Amino acid sequence: MPPPSQPLSRGLVLEAAIRVADRGGVEAITMRRVAQELGVEAMSLYHHVPNKDAILDGVVDMVFAAIKLPGVECDDWRDAIRARASSARAVLSQHSWALGLIDSRRNPGMATLRHHDAVLGVLREAGFSLTMAAHAVSLLDSYIDGYVLQEANLPLTTPAEVGDVAGGILDHLPADELPYLTEMIVDHALKPGYDYASEFGYGLDLILDALEARRSQS
Repeated sequence: MPPPSQPLSRGLVLEAAIRVADRGGVEAITMRRVAQELGVEAMSLYHHVPNKDAILDGVVDMVFAAIKLPGVECDDWRDAIRARASSARAVLSQHSWALGLIDSRRNPGMATLRHHDAVLGVLREAGFSLTMAAHAVSLLDSYIDGYVLQEANLPLTTPAEVGDVAGGILDHLPADELPYLTEMIVDHALKPGYDYASEFGYGLDLILDALEARRSQS
């Protein structure tokens, strides 16, 4: 709740909507709940946002504003895109409810537009053709969003939890019937230091390497 001396504003309304969504998902965003979050009457929100759709558009723009913009000044375009991908993953992991919302909105804000322009700028300045830049953006965003969604739905988050789950599966696994799965659990998932989160960087590097090979052909 904003302090009494802080007047209500569009920014405060959107921040409150994000907090509501972080707790209950995007379906929890209603004018009434956002107003409750701020400790005000729902009617007072209409002085700053015309309707719920405006709130949804606004929170998407705020999510994009939190993602680090890639810089065209990087010597290697892959470093710029890698930094942007890591930032996007971190931000979207905090607000995974935004994944479905992002693609459903038809009125992108300036932060969203600026973000897309910056990504395209890095690719175009690196020598990607317009078509290849479009392919690259689609591939990268699909990978980032898919990975975040997968992480959000995993029943485990730490290496210790991975070990517990993998060990529990192994206890009931018929090794003779499923030798490759057994090998994966014993010789990979249960190895000291294994961290599923590291798979993001490995997959991202594969994509960037493949795009680099296509860049030189475009």
